[in-house]
Amino acid sequence: MAKSLKEITNEYKAAQINELPSFIDSIKDDERASVQAVVTKAKKQIAAYEAEVARIELMKKYEKEYEMCGYICGIDEVGRGPLAGPVVAGAVILPKDCKLLYLNDSKQVSAKKREELVPQIMETAISVGLGFIGPERIDEINILQATYEAMRQAIGKLSVKPDILLNDAVTIPEVNIRQIPIIKGDAKSVSIAAASIVAKVTRDNLMKEYDKQYPEYGFASNMGYGSAGHIEALRKYGPTPIHRRSFIGNFVD
Repeated sequence: MAKSLKEITNEYKAAQINELPSFIDSIKDDERASVQAVVTKAKKQIAAYEAEVARIELMKKYEKEYEMCGYICGIDEVGRGPLAGPVVAGAVILPKDCKLLYLNDSKQVSAKKREELVPQIMETAISVGLGFIGPERIDEINILQATYEAMRQAIGKLSVKPDILLNDAVTIPEVNIRQIPIIKGDAKSVSIAAASIVAKVTRDNLMKEYDKQYPEYGFASNMGYGSAGHIEALRKYGPTPIHRRSFIGNFVD
């Protein structure tokens, strides 16, 4: 007796990606249009998976190029541009046989996928470090120097010392480790992408907590960036302790 469409659909939903070829083979001769639609959907899923595997392999270019150097650490920061909140840097050392997929520039990854990836990165990585520089320090030394300081903090919090740093575009002063600055590195290196995602999710979660303290400013949605609602609240209520005074001069007296 032929399986019902419900049974086939449930099998499809339960199948792991490596089980889909066998699943397709088991139903490919079923001529029902509804079943053939499932076959088509499963084939598209396999094709998308294979494309993602190929994309990630391309993003391992620098990791492969420098793999003989030892521990490779990706570095990236989040939060240079906001009017409020810290700048956060991430440092991630991935294993050479890392199988993680969907790593990319954090801005190109959905919020839901970023949240899913962070525990996977934390579980897979050899080590993860985070650096935080708050508004007062940003105002004191400027955002670029604060970014470098956050990156040095993140490196210092790693449980193992990296042998080479893959940085998103910058060369970090006062760091005695070989550095490879890569323009748009968060879209070209899995290590930098992982650092970008960890830093982004960490900072976003901080801003959501700040939103509970200062609900008028919409930090949970604007993450401290200068949205129209945020600027309106600044003008109405004035700055909070987490605002960067050097960033808000155009909006408050």
